[in-house]
Amino acid sequence: MKKLLSTSLLLLSLLTYTQAAVNETPLAEMTITDIKGKTYDVKGTEQGLNIKGLEGKVIFLEFFGHKCPPCLESIPHLIKLQKKHKNKLAIVSIEVQGYNHEQTKKFAKEKGMNYIVVAEEKASELVNYIQQRAQWRGSIPFLVALDTKGDVQFVQAGMLPEASLEELITQLSKTTK
Repeated sequence: MKKLLSTSLLLLSLLTYTQAAVNETPLAEMTITDIKGKTYDVKGTEQGLNIKGLEGKVIFLEFFGHKCPPCLESIPHLIKLQKKHKNKLAIVSIEVQGYNHEQTKKFAKEKGMNYIVVAEEKASELVNYIQQRAQWRGSIPFLVALDTKGDVQFVQAGMLPEASLEELITQLSKTTK
């Protein structure tokens, strides 16, 4: 009986340790390649992400779908914001409703998307990483907003009005490097 109890406790503690290890998502290094063929090195940090080439900018990491009505409705707002804040904002949109690289490229061109657009197949590691770190369950649009240091400051499932996005840019731009 004593041996059974000891074995049970050992298994329970091992299970608890394994579960804790699963919940502690390791910081990752990955790449994403946009529809223009540019590859970005992405590194997970304690507080967010470091996307090489986008340092010092507010980053809107947006997960969207080509047939999601709120996602489609937000595209003109994002185009306008990217144009207005081109020196301090980087929008990175990842299509997650099944379009491949070529379909995403055609879609972005048709919509006039003037920001970084990536097909999920070229960003699958990042998509998985965000699912784990942000407990994202696939609802779209899904926004992860990073300040100028790359720290996550805001996460939102669902569409935000343009005025709210504008305010977010203003607030996150105030973060010092």
